[in-house]
Amino acid sequence: MRKLLILILLPLQLIAQEETNSELFWNKLKTYCGKAFEGTILAGGKEGDGFTGEKLVMHIRSCEENTIRIPFFVGEDKSRTWVFTISTDKLIKLKHDHRHKDGTEDKVTQYGGINPNMGLPNIQFFPADKYTADLISYASNNVWWVTIDETSFTYNLRRIGTNRLFSVKFDLTREIEAPTAP
Repeated sequence: MRKLLILILLPLQLIAQEETNSELFWNKLKTYCGKAFEGTILAGGKEGDGFTGEKLVMHIRSCEENTIRIPFFVGEDKSRTWVFTISTDKLIKLKHDHRHKDGTEDKVTQYGGINPNMGLPNIQFFPADKYTADLISYASNNVWWVTIDETSFTYNLRRIGTNRLFSVKFDLTREIEAPTAP
């Protein structure tokens, strides 16, 4: 009877120990902690938008147990940081932290969303949350998504119901010198 119980319970214990898709995504992102990469605009860039023609750099600067901070530099502008947090229920949240040069928060900051499910190991979606809709009404239909694999990281934004699409891809095979702090 004891052997039968072990045969039944051991597979259940092994299944319970498997990582969720969001944890697999999280852990993949953490493997790049401390590293910086240059990116290129894939979609949504246009002359005069503040991004086109600028050097785009992401620096996976800080990896704590439940928070990953990735400053996103656009030329000399170091005001943007993507902040990912993972909750105890293994859902990932993306927030956009915008700061002034003196370090104080911009009035339009901390917007983003939370993944409504575990996503996939290589992609997580973040529909705009209530805070975002209240802060920036036109962004209430925003959906951000981030992909990661062995060669690239992409940050993407689609405003549902409009033509608004922005996508930037970073080459994870070519680490660059880490920039100074934002």
